[in-house]
Amino acid sequence: MRFLKRLHPLDWLAGGLLAGGLVCVATGLLPTAPAGEAMARIGPLLAFLATVIVMAELTGRAEVFDAVASWVARTGNGSYPRLFGLCVLFASVTTIALNLDTTAVLLTPVMLALAGRVGIAPVPLAMTTVWLANTASLLLPVSNLTNLLASNRVGLSPTAMAATMGLPQLAAVAATMACLWVFYWRRGRRGSDGYLPPERRAPADPVLFRVCALACAGFLVAILVADVPLWSASLTTMLIVVVAFAVRRPAELRWSLVPWRLLVLVPGMFLVVETVNAHGLHALLTAAIGPDGGLGGMLRSAGVGAGLSNVLNNLPVYMAGEAAVPVGNHHQLLALLIGTNVGPLVTPWASLATLLWFERCRGQGTVIPLRRFMGTGLVLAVTATLAATAALAVG
Repeated sequence: MRFLKRLHPLDWLAGGLLAGGLVCVATGLLPTAPAGEAMARIGPLLAFLATVIVMAELTGRAEVFDAVASWVARTGNGSYPRLFGLCVLFASVTTIALNLDTTAVLLTPVMLALAGRVGIAPVPLAMTTVWLANTASLLLPVSNLTNLLASNRVGLSPTAMAATMGLPQLAAVAATMACLWVFYWRRGRRGSDGYLPPERRAPADPVLFRVCALACAGFLVAILVADVPLWSASLTTMLIVVVAFAVRRPAELRWSLVPWRLLVLVPGMFLVVETVNAHGLHALLTAAIGPDGGLGGMLRSAGVGAGLSNVLNNLPVYMAGEAAVPVGNHHQLLALLIGTNVGPLVTPWASLATLLWFERCRGQGTVIPLRRFMGTGLVLAVTATLAATAALAVG
């Protein structure tokens, strides 16, 4: 009973989804063939999530994120507007060049460490990370798994996709900056006019610090330039970091480092969505999205993608919605992509990046008020989705 009382509401959600998915398979509501295909698709994703979170947690304990946060704070030189611009740039570039899940895992500890080093509220920095992890993920195929699926369907090279989605990406980031400043960064929210930049501080264990920093840098380089799966790069990096801790600080290696909640939630989510898709979701999406490839159809497609992503999750919703968009309606498909990338900002489970972000915030002891998260997220989801879709139509 004591164990059950310690469970977070998201733990109950994860367990319920997995139990529901297994019941669907056991009762035949979801045939074994599509269930097996779904599990095969998410296997590498689960491996990436598990290994990258363990790697990020240990790297944070080696004070690597503290060092990066200190550099950002010193560059801001005590100015909140300058710090705001640096944080937006940092989060946007990380998401575009790597991917939104990596941003959620690696950048969230940096932002939270930054708040601790300069003595400012952590929530504005945390919200900057999670919002831009989603809204800045439109530009390149590597920025989001859904982008890879869309670029393959439409036949866009990375350069062509950047040219097509450049204006929508700018519109989404601009809307995000406006909402961030109004809801979290303005004077009345942050509580002060400036901050004192921190002084340089040597890490407690320089050897462990250097090993973890080099391992993280190697991970980022591998993602950018090497043709290797994400899970392979994250697994290799995690093993290097784990070995370093086993030698230097073995007491830090505990089973609690593993993100059990996510490893339970993701398979359950996919099984449930596959079941719903097999029993009417495809027909519903086809009717909701419609065949119109013009502005009206684009807005409907984006709205359906954003709305259902917050009910279910953006990745399965995109995969289901893609099949409902007529093959020749490329802009309508890209509008669906905008909805599923920019729109999932209201519920904690709307995107994997948001789930990862919640996990990192929880691990760092930062409390995110859920009602405020959902309310401000709804405003941004509507604003940024409309702005990016309009920009796509104009472009």
